[in-house]
Amino acid sequence: MAGADRPVVVLVVEDDDELRSMLVLNLERHGYEVEQAADGEEGLRIAKDLRPDLVVLDLMLPKLDGRQVCRLIREHDADVPVLVLTALDREIDVVNGLDAGADDYMTKPFSLREFLARVKALLRRTEPGRGNPAV
Repeated sequence: MAGADRPVVVLVVEDDDELRSMLVLNLERHGYEVEQAADGEEGLRIAKDLRPDLVVLDLMLPKLDGRQVCRLIREHDADVPVLVLTALDREIDVVNGLDAGADDYMTKPFSLREFLARVKALLRRTEPGRGNPAV
């Protein structure tokens, strides 16, 4: 986990290159160290190896579905916050995402300001002071 010796690390698992780049850029601008993956298998591997402080996860991913990724992350690390960011906006999709282990769920299109606020809130809940990487 992050601390004085390690920056706050966010893993972004998103197959849309343009959206992933935008998320990475904005998270880095706000002081987070960001790792990224373009498919579910790569995202799961990085999550297991890196143990990030937060995972931003799309549900519609190639190679391994985002819900499966979330379940497998939970088996490996029950404490890492997972923020689902997806185009799936039906009630059943939200319920299934949360049931898979997500801590929060946002639908696309989304507000960048709200996204960053949710990132901070999830990090604050898991360890005080982590929501603001400059702390």
